[in-house]
Amino acid sequence: MPTLRLAAFAALALLAATPTRAAPDPGGAPVIRRFDGRPLEAAAIDHEARRLMAAAHVNGLAMAVIDGGRVVYVNSWGRRNVEKDLPLQRDTIMYGASITKFVFGYMVMQLVDEGRLDLDKPIKDYLPQPLWMYDDGYYALLKDDPRWEKLTLRILLQHSTGFHNFGFFEPDEKVHIHFEPGSRYSYSGEGVILAQRVLEWGLGLDVEAEMQRRVWDRFGMTRTSLRWRPEWNGNLADGYALDGSFEPHDERSNVRAAGSMDTTIEDLARFYAGFMRGEGLSPETRTEMLRPQLPIRTPSQFPVLSEAVAPELARYRLSAALSVVTFRSKYGLAFFKGGHNEWTGNISICVERTKRCVIYLSNDVRAESLFQRLTEATVGDPGMPWSWESYVPYDQARPASQ
Repeated sequence: MPTLRLAAFAALALLAATPTRAAPDPGGAPVIRRFDGRPLEAAAIDHEARRLMAAAHVNGLAMAVIDGGRVVYVNSWGRRNVEKDLPLQRDTIMYGASITKFVFGYMVMQLVDEGRLDLDKPIKDYLPQPLWMYDDGYYALLKDDPRWEKLTLRILLQHSTGFHNFGFFEPDEKVHIHFEPGSRYSYSGEGVILAQRVLEWGLGLDVEAEMQRRVWDRFGMTRTSLRWRPEWNGNLADGYALDGSFEPHDERSNVRAAGSMDTTIEDLARFYAGFMRGEGLSPETRTEMLRPQLPIRTPSQFPVLSEAVAPELARYRLSAALSVVTFRSKYGLAFFKGGHNEWTGNISICVERTKRCVIYLSNDVRAESLFQRLTEATVGDPGMPWSWESYVPYDQARPASQ
């Protein structure tokens, strides 16, 4: 990473910070609380965010806090485009990355609630023709691998398909099954894409239209979509890599449940608040979505398909639920979902009993190096398994293997 002057970044963050405020609440002025319940001043979050952004050389960051299923804080700092000196705002379009998977999973569980989908019914029973006949040979190798017939929506959403993260990572760029489906966790966007295909090929649904009706409209998410919208060009975040290099915002025209969501920190906060309140799902279905279902024993989430085990992580009780990973926090059941590419760093962490969450979106992947420190300094770390997510704080040496 090139050497950058700390003072310049500090000034950038200070000048670019949008005014810190808690989100309006018709029930009265909301109180921001840490995960342990102690009150937290908005000014303290603002100070720590600006200080850590300067220390970690982060160009743009947005943050929201949920308490009791209410949005109590939303803010953004820095620039959505440094070269043009454009501020990152609370309504700036940002890339949701793999947090898309959680929002999509929520929509799938509505269909489960309605009896249109069964989590444990083989997907072959939904498809008009065998999987290996679809997508111009992309699944062709599964013709001779009957294990695909064991795949269910539960297996797809809990990342236990046996697929690589994506088929295009395979030497032949086709989908393979590497272990018995349902037997262990291995992160796979490919599995989530297949869940999307079940809705499209099997139920004949338009996934973006379903997301619009069941999620965006429900929570007033007016600046969120799985497909790029040209009207967003006036206020969107471009990206920045580890070396600070610039990458223009990817205008994704194809709906991909594994990661094509564009959103804002305000919109995403509305979704998380509604989810934590239990809106849109029956209590039983929501409980099933968050129920720890498949123990996770690998030392880290990546690389995928690893057979290594890490007994020292047992204290976290990491488990795959449906579209999220659960862990044992200081305050009971908690879950998280991240989102990442070379220019994006996102994470959400929630505690179920208190309905509290912290959500970060960033258009600079270097933000991942401050998530732990900012969480500790503001809302308080509930016991997040940072090392399993391979997050290395900016003030610690990065392992040679990373």
